Amino acid sequence: MSAEKCPHAAVSSPDTGATTGVAILSGRGEPVPTPRFRLPLLGDLLSVDPAKPVQKEMRMAADLGPIFERKIVSTRLVVVSGVDLVAEVNDEAAWAKSLGAPIRKLRSVAADGLFTAYNSEPNWAKAQRILNPGFSQAALRNYHGSMLRMLEQMTGSWDAAAEEGARVDVAADTTRLALDVIGSAGFGHDFGSFARAAGDDPFVDAMSRVLAHVNRTSNDMPLLRTVLGRKADAQHRADIALMHRVVDDVIAQRRQDPDVEHRDLLDLMLHSTDPETGELLDPVNVRNQVVTFLIAGNETTAGTLAFALYFLARHPEVAAAARAEIDGVVPGDGPIAFEQVGKLRYLRRVVDETLRLWPAAPGYFRKVRHDTTLGGRYRMPKGSWVFVLLPQLHRDPVWGPDPDRFDPDRFLPEAVRARPAHAYRPFGTGPRSCIGRQFALHEAVLALAVLLRRYELEPDPGYELDVREAITLKPQGFELRLRRRG
Repeated sequence: MSAEKCPHAAVSSPDTGATTGVAILSGRGEPVPTPRFRLPLLGDLLSVDPAKPVQKEMRMAADLGPIFERKIVSTRLVVVSGVDLVAEVNDEAAWAKSLGAPIRKLRSVAADGLFTAYNSEPNWAKAQRILNPGFSQAALRNYHGSMLRMLEQMTGSWDAAAEEGARVDVAADTTRLALDVIGSAGFGHDFGSFARAAGDDPFVDAMSRVLAHVNRTSNDMPLLRTVLGRKADAQHRADIALMHRVVDDVIAQRRQDPDVEHRDLLDLMLHSTDPETGELLDPVNVRNQVVTFLIAGNETTAGTLAFALYFLARHPEVAAAARAEIDGVVPGDGPIAFEQVGKLRYLRRVVDETLRLWPAAPGYFRKVRHDTTLGGRYRMPKGSWVFVLLPQLHRDPVWGPDPDRFDPDRFLPEAVRARPAHAYRPFGTGPRSCIGRQFALHEAVLALAVLLRRYELEPDPGYELDVREAITLKPQGFELRLRRRG
C-alpha cells in the first residue's frame, strides 16, 4: 500500500473487551492483530476517537500487543510499538521516512519545509545542510543569551502571579516562552507574548487551531467533513494565511538590514549556500522553513516543559533533588552560564524521563523500501508503511515492571547502556530526525533550572492529567500556584 494514499487513521478500539482479529497485508505471512468489532466496508470506524487518537492507540497496543492493524473504510495502517519491531523499521537500508496524513495536511502550512517535505523533494536536504551549523555548540552558546532574556519575561509574569496568589496556566505560558525563544534566538524577532493579555496572541491562537484541525480531520470521515466542516475549513484557511503573513513580516524586517550580521537561523537561510550545490534557499522555501521552526520549535518544547513541570510538582522529592543540583552548580543568584547547563545532569534526566512518558511528538511514520517481512512473521510489500507509537514504545517491557512510573534514574548512564538503543526515540530516527534536538534540550534544561531555582511549585491536588492532542501532546488544564523561594 502506498504511503501517499494512506492517512494515519490513529484510532483505537473501545476501551473494553478488545480481542484479536486477523489481517493479511499481502501474499503469505502471519496475520497481523486487529481490533474487535470491525465492520463491513467501514472497518474500525466504531473505535474512532478524533480528539485523542494516540491515547486510544496506546490502550489498543496494551490489549493487542506490539503490532496491530487499523482499517478505516479502505485505509489501512500498521502500528508498531515493540522495541524489536521498531529497531527493524528504523533500519535505513530497508525503511525510510514517510509522511502520514497529519504531516501531509501540514504541507498546507509549511509545504516542503524540513519536517513536511517528501523524501523526493530536494529542499529538505539542502536546508538541512545549510542549517546544520545553526545547531552547533557555538551556535547554541550564541542563543543562550536570547533564551535567558525570554525567561526573564516569563519570570516577570510568574512573579506577579506569585505575589497575587494566582494560578498560572502552565501549558499556555510554556507555549508563550517557547514561541518567544525560537522567535528571538532563531529569527531575531520578539513576539512579546508575555506583554499580551491572556488569549490575545494571534499567531499562537492560529497555530493552535491549525494543529487541532489537522489532528481532527486526519481521523474523521471525509464525507462528514464535507457536509459539516465548511466553517472549520474556512477558519483553517484564514489561520494559515495569518501565520504566513506573520512569517513574511519577520523575513521582510530582516531584509531591511541585509548588512547586519545576526548569526541566527534566518541569516543562514537568507545568506548561506548549500555546500553541495552552491545554491541559496529560494524565498518561498525560506518562509516554509521559518514556519516549520515556529511550529516545531514552539510546540515540542512547550509540551516538554509543561509535562516536566507537572511531574516536578507531583514529585517534590525529584524537584528537591534537582534544586540541590542547581544550587551546587550555580551558587548565588547570578544568571546561569552556558557551560553550567551541561553540568545539570540530574535535571537533564528529568527532561529525558519526561520525553519518555509523554514525547511531544507522539510518533513517526516509516515506509519500506522493498518487499520484506517484519519480525520475521508479517509480510511487508514494497511501499507498505507503519506508524511508530512512541509513548507505547517508551513503555515497552525493557523499561521494567512499572513503566508508567516517573523515575529520572532510568537515565543513569548504566541504565541507558543496558537498554536497546531503539527503546527511546523522542526525536525520531534516521537522517531526517529532529535537527533542533540540542537546541530543544538546552532550552528545556535551562528553563527548568531558572524556574525551579526561583519558585516552589504547588499543584492543584484535584487535577488529573489530561493530555491534549493536536499533532503534538500537552497537558490540558494544568495550573500551578507559585511561591517565591527565599
